[in-house]
Order: sequence, then C-alpha cells, then structure tokens
Amino acid sequence: MQVMDILTLVAGLGLFLYGIKEMGEGLEKAAGRRMQHLLEVLTRNKLTAVLVGALVTGVIQSSSATTVMVVGFVNAGLLPLTKAIGVIMGANIGTTVTSLMLSVKLNFGVIFATIGLFFMLFSGKRSGFKMLGQIFMGLGVLFIGMETMTSAMKPMREWEGFTNMIAGVSNPVLGVLVGALITALLQSSSASIGILQALAGSGLIGLHGSLFILFGQNIGTCITAMLASIGANRTAKRAAVVHLLFNVIGATLFIVISLTLPFATWVEHLAGDNLRLQIAFAHIIFNVTTTVIMLPMSGMLERLARLVVRGEDKQEEPMRLTYFDDRLFSTPPIAAKQLFREVTRMGELVKANYDFAMEYFFSTKELPLDEFDNRENVIDFLNAEVTAKMIELRGLTLSSQDVHLMGSLFHVVNDLERIGDHCTNIVEIGTARRKLKTKFSAKAEQEVRDLNVIITRMLEQAMGIVNRQIIDPEIIAKVKTDEAEVDKLCEMLADRHVDRVKNKKCTPKNGMLYMDLLNNLERIADHADNLSTSVDAMDDGKKLLW
Repeated sequence: MQVMDILTLVAGLGLFLYGIKEMGEGLEKAAGRRMQHLLEVLTRNKLTAVLVGALVTGVIQSSSATTVMVVGFVNAGLLPLTKAIGVIMGANIGTTVTSLMLSVKLNFGVIFATIGLFFMLFSGKRSGFKMLGQIFMGLGVLFIGMETMTSAMKPMREWEGFTNMIAGVSNPVLGVLVGALITALLQSSSASIGILQALAGSGLIGLHGSLFILFGQNIGTCITAMLASIGANRTAKRAAVVHLLFNVIGATLFIVISLTLPFATWVEHLAGDNLRLQIAFAHIIFNVTTTVIMLPMSGMLERLARLVVRGEDKQEEPMRLTYFDDRLFSTPPIAAKQLFREVTRMGELVKANYDFAMEYFFSTKELPLDEFDNRENVIDFLNAEVTAKMIELRGLTLSSQDVHLMGSLFHVVNDLERIGDHCTNIVEIGTARRKLKTKFSAKAEQEVRDLNVIITRMLEQAMGIVNRQIIDPEIIAKVKTDEAEVDKLCEMLADRHVDRVKNKKCTPKNGMLYMDLLNNLERIADHADNLSTSVDAMDDGKKLLW
C-alpha cells in the first residue's frame, strides 16, 4: 500500500465523517427544536419509545448523537430513565439504516449530492430549502467518502502484514476489542461499520471475522454517551450505563451464538453473495434481537444501572407542566382549574426561593445553589408556558368566573416571576458579599432581619388570597399596611446606612450591597401587595371565585 493509498483512505474517512456532520447539522436546524417535544410526546410506552429512538437515529444517522440527547434530557429531568431505556434500544436499531444503505449497489453519493446541490443553488432566500440542501449534500458526501475508502483499501489485499492481522480477528475477543476501539476512537458507529463494510467490499475480511468486529463496534459506540454523562446527575449516568449494558449483553449473547450455531451461514442465506449486505443484515439482526430480548427486561437493566451508579440525586422540580395537558382544552373549565394549580405551584417555588435567598444572604457558610437555580429556571419556564396556555384558553368558551380567574392569573404570574428575579438578585448580592469577604454591622443585619419578617408575612398572606381565590378585605388591608411600613423602613434604613458610611462605620462597598438589598426587598413587597389585590372584588364583601 503506497502513501497515496493511505492519504486516499484518510481523505475518504474525512469525507465520510464530514458528510455525517453536515447532514446532522442540517437536520438539527430543520428539526432540532422539535426533537425534544417528539421524545416527550411519543415515549409514553416502551414500544413507542423504541420506535422514536429508531426513527430519530435513522434520520440523523448516529445512535451516539441520539443517546447523548437522551442523556441530556434525562439529566434535565425531561425524560424519566424508564422511558429513556426504550429510546436507547431504538437508537441501536436506527443506526442500522446507514449500513443497509451502504450495502445497496446504487451510487447514492451522486444521487444525494445532486439533489443537495439542486436545493442549495435554487433555494434563494428560503432557509427551509437550504437546510434540505445541506442534509442531502451531507448524505452525498457521506457515500462518496465510503466509496473513496473502499477504493483506497483494495491494495491492502496484497499486503501480507495487514492480511495476517485481519486473519487474527477471527479470534472473538480480539475482534470485539478491535471493533470497540475503532468505534470509540471515531465516536461514530456508522463510520466504523462503514469502514468494516469497505474492508469486506475490498475482499480483506470475511463475514465470520466481521461479525466479532461488528459486535465490538456496538460496544464502542457507548463511549460517546459515557463521556456525555460526565458531570451529569446520577440518573443521566444510569442512562449511559444502560446503553453500555445493553450492548455488552447483546455482544456476549451473539458471540456465544456465533461460536455455537451457524449464524454466519444463516446470514449468508439471507443476504446472498453481497458481503456488505451480509454485514448490514448481521447488524440489524444483532440490534433487533437484542432489543426484543431486553425490552421486556428493561426493569432489570434499570436495576443493574442503579447497582453500578449508586446513590440518589436531590429531587429537582421538573421543567414541565405537571397538572396541565393540552388535551384539557377540550374541557375549558377543567383546563382553567389545572392552570390555576400550575400558578399555585409557581407561587410555592417563588416562596421557597425567597426563603433560600434570605438564608443565603444571612449565612456565613457556603450553601449549594443547585436547587435554587433549578427552581428559578422552572419559575421562568412556568411564566412562559402558563401565560401561553392562558392566552389560548381565553379564546375558548368560558364562564364569567373562569374569565375573571384567567384575568387575575395573568397579573399573578407576572408578579411571581418578578419576585423570582429579585430573589436571584439577592442571591447575587450574597455571592458578592462572600467574594469581598465583608460583614455588615450587627445593627444593619438586624434591620434586614426585621424587614424579612414583614415581607415573609406579606408573601404568605398574599399567596393565601391567591391560592384560595377569596377576597378578604381584612387581609388585603394588612398587606397594604405592611407594604407602607416596608417603604418607610427602607427609606429610613437607607438614610441610616448613608450616615454609617459617612462616619466610616461601614465601607462604601458594603454600603452599595446594602442599598441594593433594600431596593430588591422593597420591590418584592410591592409585588406582594399586587398579589393581594389581584383577585378583584366582583361584589361587596368576601367572594369565593373558585
């Protein structure tokens, strides 16, 4: 094999990987935002989860990419591990599409590249056609790279050293290790199986030796998901471990089958003399059979993953609507009630973040911010989602009570979101205080504690009005009195603190943090006052609106 042959092989591999990358990026632009929603909707049972995994992987040509996405969704709490297992199994089936297409004797490279070029040249300003062009062009380059690798490997048949090395792959353990190593290095099972088919197409390896490399390639593809799980939570790590266990168990099973039964002969009968097609069929049989066997045992896989990755994550608030479903729009009164429950949930999260923010400010210890950040992200999510659902719901037929409820909830959601933002500001003030290693005087800290008592009471009373949807003039009056007191206190405390800074009893940096804190607390009190009056009176006296 000459230098040019090696360079041609490398160039072919580069084209192959570049084609996969271009196609994946085009698909991500065209459908990436819909991918998450697709997984959420279609993974309601094990079978549909498998179908989704197969469909997504068949489209993007990368089981590694699908599995990495699944690990990310599990880490974000968007997909439970039980459903993720089915998607992972389906991803292994979907990745067989590439090997099957590569085995058919059609010049897919020319066909797809021509279609892609057509879309890209005549797309004009239409971004949708440009995306299609990128997808098809990527496919074309992928297949051209495959053909280039095949041509470059033909001289390898005459190299005795390489022939002897490939012949040694008939050893099952060595074959599995070679397959796993190649795939782990390339980070793409589609690419490594393409190389295997190129070797076979060049007459350098037979089906029996290819099988063990193929089984190892299915193990090697797990490295991407394992790397993606580094730094993720325990549940996401378990998803990556499930992927590894699935392929290790499948490889072990098929090694035994290949050594004890005429598996290679069966595949030859199915695929005829086309060695590439034989490898593609073996790949399909491996993944489909392993899925059929392991899918009913998914609970066992999950338990094994829990044994490997021990311990439990802190329970995070899920980034989704927990009480509302779009199907409820068919019954508007129930939809209104469930949206109201989402708002009360949002209020609980805001109150929890306020309590944490004040604790964080007062504490001298380092407190973990993960749970606070999670709640704040969910608060922002609920603000956007609940508002969108309420707008949609108001376009339906509602009773006067429900119309009134939706009107009041618009204001409630906005005020809750703003309180959440001010809580984030308080946490940032606490963080700045830690970095500067500064301390407030005992007097200044006590003043803040006194303010905190009043505002905590205001939030509890205001949220009580919102949650019960009962107009209580007495409580509203108390909240208004507290709000006026907070305004006066903040003004008075600000003046006192300016005097402390002038008298050098407090540093200017401390003074800035203190004034910023007072401003945020005053704004929280204003929003609490807004909450108490969000349920407008429909008549005199107390009125139950819900």
